[in-house]
Amino acid sequence: MDMDEVTCFICDKVFCKPSNLKRHRKDHHEIPCPVCRKGRIFETQPQLQEHLRAHHSWYDRTEDVEFVLVKTMDSELEFAIQSSTTGKHIFDQVVKTIGLRETWCFGLQCTDNKGFTTWLKLNKKILSQDVKKDPTFVFKFRAKFYPEDVAEEIQDVTMRLFYLQVKDGILSEEIYCPPETSVILASYAMQAKYGVYNPEEHVDGFLAADRLLPQLVLDQFKLNSEEWERCIKIYWADHWATTREQAMLEYLKIAQDLGMYGVNYFEIRNKKGTDLYLGVDALGLNIYDKADRLSPKVGFPWSEIRNISFKEKTFYIELSDTEDPIHEFIFYAPRLPSNNPILWLTIGNYELYESRRAPGAVGVIYQMKQEARAERAEILAEYNKARQVWMESYEKFLVLGDQKSLMIIAQSLKLKEYGLRELTAQLQSEKAMSDDKRRRLKDQVDAREREVYTMREEVKRQTEQLNERILTHQKTKDFYTHDVVHRYAQVEIADEEDNGATELTNDADQNVPKHELERVTEKNIELENKLEELARELDSVKHQNAVTDDDVLHTENKKAGRDKYKTLRQIRGGNTKRRIDQYENM
Repeated sequence: MDMDEVTCFICDKVFCKPSNLKRHRKDHHEIPCPVCRKGRIFETQPQLQEHLRAHHSWYDRTEDVEFVLVKTMDSELEFAIQSSTTGKHIFDQVVKTIGLRETWCFGLQCTDNKGFTTWLKLNKKILSQDVKKDPTFVFKFRAKFYPEDVAEEIQDVTMRLFYLQVKDGILSEEIYCPPETSVILASYAMQAKYGVYNPEEHVDGFLAADRLLPQLVLDQFKLNSEEWERCIKIYWADHWATTREQAMLEYLKIAQDLGMYGVNYFEIRNKKGTDLYLGVDALGLNIYDKADRLSPKVGFPWSEIRNISFKEKTFYIELSDTEDPIHEFIFYAPRLPSNNPILWLTIGNYELYESRRAPGAVGVIYQMKQEARAERAEILAEYNKARQVWMESYEKFLVLGDQKSLMIIAQSLKLKEYGLRELTAQLQSEKAMSDDKRRRLKDQVDAREREVYTMREEVKRQTEQLNERILTHQKTKDFYTHDVVHRYAQVEIADEEDNGATELTNDADQNVPKHELERVTEKNIELENKLEELARELDSVKHQNAVTDDDVLHTENKKAGRDKYKTLRQIRGGNTKRRIDQYENM
């Protein structure tokens, strides 16, 4: 190409003079953004330039671009990058596109050239990082840090992204979930996807294309897909007063009590050379046996950690509590590529832990909760309005249907009564009638009287049924309205209780903040009863030879009365030095 030649970036046509290109551009009534690609379209060049200055200030028109694919949990986005584009440029475009405010929990996951999963560094240029290109760059927009409690998730889009990621983790068996819990979670997933269960619409086979349960669960029991579907529908029907957003939240509340929820596992060794797992989560660092990723054996909360560093394959973590001086906790990472992810996730979780307890954090969280509460109130009002319209339409359908049936019977009754009067009049007027003819006419009158009596009783019965149905439907509507208002009021109260600052303690119960110590697995009595009943029913159709090691460990924990948070309190007992010694002796 000659130096004077110019190219139209819309259709790639080459012109020898800029003036020719300027005239040519007038032929394009729609001008796409060269960065957003399939995203924004503009009618004039000034509009495009304004957009580029506002959103893609790094873009250089004289330099070629490459396109990257970003996969969220429910969509795929395509963006242009250049040599100067950093990870933050792409990250910011993603969060703007999906409307996400709570960005601190998320990151861009990718695969390096050795095939290991890692996270894109946002402060570095994309093309200078070790990212696999096959044939283009592919990033996954995922939750990098999990909240201490799903109630922290303020924005609905944040909750949806967490919900989809956790559901995918459970169905792909990255997170172990007991069979009975899997069924309950599947019922909430169907409520979140399809709304209220309707037996007329959601007929047998309706869920055939849905991914309902983990494959391990399906393989463990003597049930076919139709039987699993009927089982899930029983519990789906119980959620009739639950909105789709509430169903997602209930799903996460149950899922967060699973032992493997929110934990990033890394293979490590102690000084004795024992193969172990390091678990990094929102509450601290935990050490697991290689054969048991459900129950940690030693734990160190973030409140005890003072510093973390590594040199080659050796990690050094400084720990301290009020009773002991600083102690060093050392472990070895067998693979060098895992060092940076361990460091980033540890530092990131620690910083989030500290930021939640910073003096100004309470005010920021309160403000965001107020905004989210207003959004949810608006959504709930729209939901109630739509539900009210549906119920009124359904009521009208029932009433009109019954009234139509009643009118047909009443019309038939009138015809029968008219015929009866005609026959009676004929019987009375024919004085010279023969005995045989009089007898036949008398039989006809008697038969018609019986028909009229039967039809009168039927009209009376259907009238009573219609009145009773209208009354029952009205009671159901009143109960639904009261139930939804009551649920929303409970959410409002819970939000108000979370507005105050939480007092932390470092001199009692091994330096763990009080609210962490008092936290329990969040199962209400109704849910516990459902899980126990379902577990008993499933046990009768279980393939005993298909039980996994995680199933055995879960059963042992259940018999011993252990849950996730009881285990965490137990493994954090004693001073820091004693727990380090316990780890070294594993």
